[in-house]
Amino acid sequence: MVVLGPSTGRQESTFTEKIPRRALIEYHGNVTNWDELFKQGKFAPQEPTWGVRRFAAFLAKMGARRVLDLGCGAGRHLVFLAREGFEVHGLDASAEALRISRSRLRKENLSATLVRADMRNIPYPDGTFDAVIAIASLYHGTLADLRQTLAEIQRVLRPGGMALLEFKSKRSFRYGRGKKIEPETYVAETGEDAGILHHYSDQDEIERLLAGFVILEINHLERRVEGKWPSGQWEVWAKRLP
Repeated sequence: MVVLGPSTGRQESTFTEKIPRRALIEYHGNVTNWDELFKQGKFAPQEPTWGVRRFAAFLAKMGARRVLDLGCGAGRHLVFLAREGFEVHGLDASAEALRISRSRLRKENLSATLVRADMRNIPYPDGTFDAVIAIASLYHGTLADLRQTLAEIQRVLRPGGMALLEFKSKRSFRYGRGKKIEPETYVAETGEDAGILHHYSDQDEIERLLAGFVILEINHLERRVEGKWPSGQWEVWAKRLP
């Protein structure tokens, strides 16, 4: 694993693959689907979420330096965090997403370490990161996948490290739609993310899943699709126990 220094804009982004090809194929078919979606130019927003902006300001005040963007996608938060001076690492299973991320970073003369890997098995030593963000990524799997990923986040965070996590809400209008895989988990059959798994959570489940953390904030975020249908996420700020 190559680790860069601060994202000063003077270094080329590095790329590492840490996942067997067979494992990628078996990851519920999600990787192939995501590669196709990114190739079509979907799921590539430019601006960071308000939550990530606020979280970054908090991290700067606490002196955090090394941040992992888990399920970094097309890199909007990598670019933002690198601009803010953090040492940024981006992990995604989609090679196409990482290609786009690298291109964005290069255009802005920014650097990051990019890793193609399965978030259920994060290829970093214990206690590597001051902070982890997982925006629109954790819930694309089964409940067992979610549990395993959260255990990995806890492992790679230093004691007292911070996590900003998004969970899909049961209040979303799409809850219960698609092919049911297990309780609260569905494969979308229509829309831009057709073929992609979604696990839906309520606050009680989130609190159980984060038993190894101190939850500092838990906010329900809702937007209206076409001005009509509620689409909701839970945004959680959590601190790893010492």
